[in-house]
Amino acid sequence: MTVQPESSSRTETPQPLPLPHVFTLDPVARTALLILCVIAVIAALDIGQVFFAPVCLSVVVGMIFGPLSERLARFGVPSWLSAGAMVLLFVGFILTAGAAFVVPLSDWLDRLPLIWSRLRAQLDSWQGFFISLASLQEDLRNAMGQKGGMEVSVEENSAVETVFYFAPAFMAQVVLFLASLYFFLLTRPHLRLSALRLADDRESRRCILTAFQTIESRLSTYLVSISVINLGLGAAVALTMWLLGVPSPLLWGMLAGVLNYVVYLGPAIMVLVMSAIGLATGHTAMEILTPPLAYLALNLIEAQFVTPTVIGRTMTLNPFMVFLAIAFWIWLWGPIGGFVAVPLLLVTYSIIEIWKRTPAV
Repeated sequence: MTVQPESSSRTETPQPLPLPHVFTLDPVARTALLILCVIAVIAALDIGQVFFAPVCLSVVVGMIFGPLSERLARFGVPSWLSAGAMVLLFVGFILTAGAAFVVPLSDWLDRLPLIWSRLRAQLDSWQGFFISLASLQEDLRNAMGQKGGMEVSVEENSAVETVFYFAPAFMAQVVLFLASLYFFLLTRPHLRLSALRLADDRESRRCILTAFQTIESRLSTYLVSISVINLGLGAAVALTMWLLGVPSPLLWGMLAGVLNYVVYLGPAIMVLVMSAIGLATGHTAMEILTPPLAYLALNLIEAQFVTPTVIGRTMTLNPFMVFLAIAFWIWLWGPIGGFVAVPLLLVTYSIIEIWKRTPAV
């Protein structure tokens, strides 16, 4: 009779492996790291403006022509041909609009001396106010111990040198924009499939698909609706200026439609332009104020009634956030930033909304 050792009869319980050390940050460090990341991203966008601005603009414009390109693809048109047709359509539209701007705008550039002389005549009545302001400035300067006025040095640069300096960079951005627009329209359906392949489970794929569908639907709907609204506003402004007897009414209608893409800032610029037109064409106070007041009335109707009705309350953004977004992107990228500010804000709102509705795993 053999006796088994007591140790061998026991069942050994496996010991859990030690967990690897996880490096965690306290809330203050996480906040500081997040702020540094945001600063780094803003600096990268600023430094790489020549690259990022036209690419971002091509994506926004591609959302307008994307549904039309997909509709052509359903009729059996090759994707490369439909994408090229959309790019040529956009280039043709820009060239046509530019040609419509050139002739009447050159005529108004010749009237700039007349506008300036009438503006000086209007400012003569404010001469006493400006003299009082200048004397107050001199008194404040003497009280602070500053002598003399502010010295301004102006370096004279040749206009030809300026053109030769900025022309290559501008042409490079135009080429990059057109190429990005073409390849975005060409590969737009494949971008969604590539993103879905990165997901590991069904829930992640569902969230990615929902995000793509929501963002594309809202952005394309917004851009197409805003384009139709701006076209209607431009037609209304042109018709109103024609009824008021303002010269070149088509020019002011087109300018109002284009500037209305930049919310708040565009209408403000248009009011200044129409005020200058009133100075150039009017002789009485009522004639001078009629063009800007007429435009303000049309813009009020568009902003308060037409746009909320067409776009709907689901895509109505916070006005304060819209203002901050426009100010930030104009500061960062200039006119291109003003055009893409609201679409980027709409994309951000959509992503946050989808993230809130996604159940935690």
